[in-house]
Amino acid sequence: MRATGIDIRPAGQADLEAINRVIEAAVMTWHLPDRVKRLSLPAYRYDSVDLVHLDIVLAEDSRQNIIGIAAWEQATTRESPAGSEALSLHGIYVSPSHHRQGIGSKLFRVAEEAVCKHGFNGLLVKAQQGSNDFFISQGMQRLQADDPQTQYANRFWKSVASIMTRPD
Repeated sequence: MRATGIDIRPAGQADLEAINRVIEAAVMTWHLPDRVKRLSLPAYRYDSVDLVHLDIVLAEDSRQNIIGIAAWEQATTRESPAGSEALSLHGIYVSPSHHRQGIGSKLFRVAEEAVCKHGFNGLLVKAQQGSNDFFISQGMQRLQADDPQTQYANRFWKSVASIMTRPD
């Protein structure tokens, strides 16, 4: 199913409470022990400082309810493959009642557009284990950790060339 009637717009200060409600609901669906979800949830919430340092976009339904969020920033060169300049996708969160309706894919496309707009070499994601299949379905390739002690295990990459040749 495709996301129709969904508008994407930048996040603002007034959106933070609704953003964090969507994030909390999404995190609580992850296949992790409840205690782990509860303890890690504060690290996933956004605040006004994040609005300064990250690009955050929202997916809204026809009644202007926030039902999805995506956030990104420029990755450091040591995080990116072969020192490439990359956009680092911090996360895509979709309200559980709107899962599997194309909203996450639509937010992913907006992140891809940002890669092209800002001249990055590609898109980097440090994925939650349960979201690996989603990122693979978006055409991302798993990166091998050169140093498992310092690099996140679930890293994915999509080059700007792959983004620009993606069939719609």
